[in-house]
Amino acid sequence: MRIAVLTETDPIEPRVAAVPETVKKFIGLGSEVVVQSGAGAKAGVPDSEYEAAGAKIAGSAEEALSGADLVLKVRRPNADELAKIQKGAVVVAIMDPYGHEDALKAAAEAGVDTFAMELMPRITRAQVMDVLSSQANLAGYRAVVDGAAEYGRSLPMMMTAAGTVPAARIFIMGVGVAGLQAIATARRMGAVVTATDVRPATKEQVESLGAKFVAVEDDEFKQAETSGGYAKEMSAEYQKKQAELVKGHIAKQDIVITTALIPGRPAPKLVSEEMVASMKPGSVLVDLAVERGGNVAGAKAGEIVTVGNGVKIVGHVNVPGRLAATASSLYARNLYAFVETMIDKEAKALAVKWDDELVKATNLTRDGQVVHPNFQPKA
Repeated sequence: MRIAVLTETDPIEPRVAAVPETVKKFIGLGSEVVVQSGAGAKAGVPDSEYEAAGAKIAGSAEEALSGADLVLKVRRPNADELAKIQKGAVVVAIMDPYGHEDALKAAAEAGVDTFAMELMPRITRAQVMDVLSSQANLAGYRAVVDGAAEYGRSLPMMMTAAGTVPAARIFIMGVGVAGLQAIATARRMGAVVTATDVRPATKEQVESLGAKFVAVEDDEFKQAETSGGYAKEMSAEYQKKQAELVKGHIAKQDIVITTALIPGRPAPKLVSEEMVASMKPGSVLVDLAVERGGNVAGAKAGEIVTVGNGVKIVGHVNVPGRLAATASSLYARNLYAFVETMIDKEAKALAVKWDDELVKATNLTRDGQVVHPNFQPKA
């Protein structure tokens, strides 16, 4: 079995889909691994390290893809790459299928069987394959580091001969994986941390990390979680009450980090222009949902915007990619854990179990068709 690892073509994507650790494991399963030259360069992995792990280095994507049964990527293949992938090959990547039905159709027409890592079900067996969690963890950490870098003061309280420096106040909006890591990181850095989320289960998690929970805790709040563990979309009435509470709270904060994102939907607006205007000059907002429209009014993807009152709105894209080496290492392990379930250890060949719940949940295209029920072409 031949596995191809490609260099990402998107200029904002420094991550790579395999690292020497996982290359060795794939070779241990009887696979031949071909890595496109420079694939790991931006993640701090030179070609020589892949070669030392047993991989072959290909000078081009075309060479790497020649005869490949399995293609590993971070982002879905573009049209040029699809044209070079042999029919019947399996592609595993973060496919970003929502709103990109044309790209799915193109993959199906190319005869490629695609799997979206971000659709992995949230079950115990799949925890080691959970790309959303591994990457969101890093995004939450990096958001605090980026916020601290833009904030012109120290985060912890300091007692000095020249007087006391007060601790910074950091407010985390959305307590999923990214939010929890942001809370933990901000606490470790000495800030006074508060957090909010519409899911009642998060209150205990927030408090266990030493932060204070802020939310309107009415009857709707008590039922605000889907069976999959995601936040439900709240009623306009609840959103109004929560906005009033948050409005007064945000005005006192030094750094606000927003992480609210519901898969397949635009990011909910959490911070209005009025709230931004109420913050002190020099305060910072970090919007982790900026690629889906943003949680903060005025946030711009790929930019740091300074508004009239001197408040900065940080809108970095691909935040896990800002820690490319660590993000690649975790993503590669997620990929390996999933792909291993598709390999027949005795035959040393791909043997996808099409009735496996992990395969059913993640398989987008097969045999020239878009097969995932959520992305069926509209009649």
